[in-house]
Order: sequence, then structure tokens, then C-alpha cells
Amino acid sequence: MTTSPNGRRKPPTIHDVAREAGVSRGTVSRFLNGGHYVSPAARTAVETAIRKTGYVVNRHARSLSTGRSDSVAFLLTEPQEKFFEDPNFNVLLRGCTEHLARHDIPLLLMLASSKDDRRRLTRYITSGHVDGVLLVSNHSGDPVAAELRDAGIPLVACGKPLGPASKYSYVAAADRDGAQEMVRHLISRGRRRIAMVTGPLDAPGGPDRLAGYRDVLTEAGLPHDPTLVVEGDYRRTGGEEAARRLLTQAPDIDAVFVASDLMALGVVNTLQQSGRSVPDDIAVGGFDDSAAATAITPALTTMRQPYDRISAEMVRMLLAQIAGEDTAGVILPTELVIRESA
Repeated sequence: MTTSPNGRRKPPTIHDVAREAGVSRGTVSRFLNGGHYVSPAARTAVETAIRKTGYVVNRHARSLSTGRSDSVAFLLTEPQEKFFEDPNFNVLLRGCTEHLARHDIPLLLMLASSKDDRRRLTRYITSGHVDGVLLVSNHSGDPVAAELRDAGIPLVACGKPLGPASKYSYVAAADRDGAQEMVRHLISRGRRRIAMVTGPLDAPGGPDRLAGYRDVLTEAGLPHDPTLVVEGDYRRTGGEEAARRLLTQAPDIDAVFVASDLMALGVVNTLQQSGRSVPDDIAVGGFDDSAAATAITPALTTMRQPYDRISAEMVRMLLAQIAGEDTAGVILPTELVIRESA
């Protein structure tokens, strides 16, 4: 830190960082603007110099010179209560925040639970207040993604978009493959009357997990019985209601594949209240490996989604778009986690 003529200490500048790191000012600038074309050695030197000098980005000055806001939105188009109920949203938010912090970029949480919310936030975003959007839990027919895309806003969605018109970048888990692996696991445990509680069929993950379930029934020569499938809503109460319906429609089931851990918590609770033992009478498998998986007794066998990798890829792709690059879709593998419920 330098000293001004009046004796006051000046805050460190980009020139101070460059001098301390032994690199050019341009290298520091490229590092601060996303790290493109900066070698690993130079990146380490700049990071060390920033910590040593205490340099802090002057966001107002950068915004004036670049025309960017240097911030990103995390846009959740779901009812606000779902954000607090579903642990997956918080895991994604935390991961995206941490990965953006490495680039000194703040993340703004935006909840759009109504048409008015979506209209207001779309207007705010397209007015240049953020440089890009990480979109979570968009439903088929939701106009937000299309409006942002048409406005030229860099956008990456969590989950594979539905419909032929949904052409924008996304990061998703291998939902169909994961569902197939779970149903094969249930069959390997001797289960044959396997029911499913799906996610919403107009939301990412919903149709693919149902398709994976049906794939394996066909593969194993088991019938496709419509009474074994109930649509859920990714909520615990939705899982409870789905389990009640299944016990009425098909009381002889011996396993349930549930498309989210939170719903599985509700399913297990309802099965136990009905006098069924899990897994002795009915095995239960979930999807996510969220905090809900170990909040159940017995602990839940589930498909692990790689949330840290998903958030890292979403941030990487969004920063690439902001820098002017084209990005496409990324699908990441899931992993079977075997516990006591199945």
C-alpha cells in the first residue's frame, strides 16, 4: 500500500498487484476478468499477491469501463417456501457462490414464485443489473428462460430443459441412467412389484427418471402397470400423499423408487404409519443423496447427484458465455449410494 502526499495510505491498485506478482498489468486484468489465457503459475502468483497486498476490486470503476455489473443472478422460479424446504437448492446456491467467489464475483439470489415476480425480475435482469443468470428449476412453458435468451443474456440452467424450443446451455445429472441403476438395484434385491413416485413431469429430471424406470421394467420383463406410478412434486408432503395413493391402488407393492430424497422421506413415513416395515415389507430408493437421505430411519439408499460439480460447471459455462464464448449442455454421472432402506 502506498502513501498519498497528505500522509494517508492509498488502497493497493492493480499495478501494486502486478508488481508484487512479477507479472504484467494485463495478466492481472485477465485474471480478474475470468482467468482466461492466464497460466496456472501466473494465476497462483496473482492470487498470492492479492492476498498479500489486500487488493479489492473497485467494482464501480470496472463497471464504468467495461459496461458490466460484475455480478451474477441465481434465479429460482419456484415458490419461496420450496427454497427453504428443499436442501438441494441451498446446496446449489452455496456451491455457485463459492465458485464465483474465486473470481471475486458476487451472486444475487432472486426468487420468482409468481408471474409478477418473473416479469419484474426479467425486466431487472435485462436492464443490465447482472451479467448473467444461473437458472434453477424452470418448468416447461415458463417464459423466463426464452425471454432472457432472446434478450441476449448469458444463461445456464440447472437441469436439462424440456421441449424443442428450449435451446440454451444447461448442466444436468444423468437422470435416466441414474433411474435405471436404482431400479436394477431394487430388482437385484428380489423386488418385482416396484412402484414409482415421479417428479413433476413438466420439470427437468421428471420425464427422464420415469423413462429410466420404464426402461428397466421392460429389460426385466416386468409389466408396465399404471397403478404403480404416481406423480409427485418434490416435496415431503407430496411423497406422503403419493404413498397413500400407491397403498390404495397397489397394496401388494414390494418396492418404491422415489424421484427425490425429500419425497422419499414422506413415503417412508407413510409406509411406516401404515404398518409396513422398510425395507422388509417394502424397499425404498431415492434420488439426490441430499441431507434428507440420512434424516430417515432407516437411512435411504439413493442416487447421488454431483452437486459440487454441477455448480462448478454452471459457473464455468456462465463465465465463458459472459466472455463471449458459446457453450452447450453438460450431463454428469450419478452414483448409487446403498444404505439400509433398500
